[in-house]
Amino acid sequence: MPASDTAVGSLDCGYRNATDRMVIVRCCGPEAFYLERVVFPFELLTFRCPSSSRVEIWTHGLGGPELMETIEADSLQVLTPVDGGAPGYGDSPWLQAG
Repeated sequence: MPASDTAVGSLDCGYRNATDRMVIVRCCGPEAFYLERVVFPFELLTFRCPSSSRVEIWTHGLGGPELMETIEADSLQVLTPVDGGAPGYGDSPWLQAG
């Protein structure tokens, strides 16, 4: 496991595409951290990023790429229980089934 994965201040995050269209998730963080993934309709993407990252959700419209929304990474954090049970998704609206 790379050192950046265990660094203090990194978050386990999740985003569920609740739309009927494919979206592109871009996560930009400090120290040149960058992640870009295609997320299909109703798919759940899980990823790890620095806590101060910003997540952008993009789609394609008639005029080209369109920014749908910008989300702070800490609001996408997936909670891992201490007792080793199944991960919880909290009340994050981006993780709820659409």
